[in-house]
Amino acid sequence: MLLAIGLSACAAETPESRGERIISVAPNLTELLFAAGAAEQIVAVSEYSDYPEAAKDLPRIGDAFRLDYERIVALAPTVAVIWETGTPAGVAKRLEDLGIRVVGIPTHRLDDIATGLVELGELAGTQDVATAAAADFRARIDRLRTEYQGRPKLRVFIQIDDAPLYTVGGGHLITEIVELCGGANVFAEAVSLALPVDLESVLVRVPQVVLSTDDGDPVEYWSRFGELEAVRNGAVFRAPADSLARPSPRIADGAADVCALLELARASAALVPP
Repeated sequence: MLLAIGLSACAAETPESRGERIISVAPNLTELLFAAGAAEQIVAVSEYSDYPEAAKDLPRIGDAFRLDYERIVALAPTVAVIWETGTPAGVAKRLEDLGIRVVGIPTHRLDDIATGLVELGELAGTQDVATAAAADFRARIDRLRTEYQGRPKLRVFIQIDDAPLYTVGGGHLITEIVELCGGANVFAEAVSLALPVDLESVLVRVPQVVLSTDDGDPVEYWSRFGELEAVRNGAVFRAPADSLARPSPRIADGAADVCALLELARASAALVPP
């Protein structure tokens, strides 16, 4: 009888000892979970979760717009991590209706990434790893902010697509990155995170830098506007789309690249006469 009781007690503890069973519904959340030390508790991820390399081997549950709820149920997750600023409305309720606890991670500001790491570490019981990752991320961003504060301001047009021409507004993380590098988004007044713009509205703002995350060739696209300061000074750049598009710890790499590009633009402006 004592043996049976002991075995029952061990069985009852087994699920807890395994930790949570986590699904990620966005690629940036997958990266955050890995960085927070929760890799062993991830049972499935969304499409396009391709970083780190180990994420490619995990089961897929569809993308944020078309989740495979039958497969999700079959995987028996205990927690779904959603992107508060990117996951479509209704997904959280549907997951909760299936009896899955939902944890939302917002990424309005760069520091939200560090906060998200800590929260996911608490969820997975990997607080030491997560806290260290958050501290490292904050330190990298702070170093950039310190290094580039006081630099001459540059008017920057951020191009995320050219057909149609799309940019980002003041609330986007790329705007915050441009600002910490000593730049100013020429569409910072826009309320929308991303918005279509017409060519004339870009030209009238006279950008000193064009920073493109689009797949096309930005130099070729803007070369017809030779009088534009950004073109005249050779300050039309392609930025690293992958590390900038995903609000994950890798965005610190993207921020460092943007700062380096803006510094190159300052040097070019100094060399080219008006």
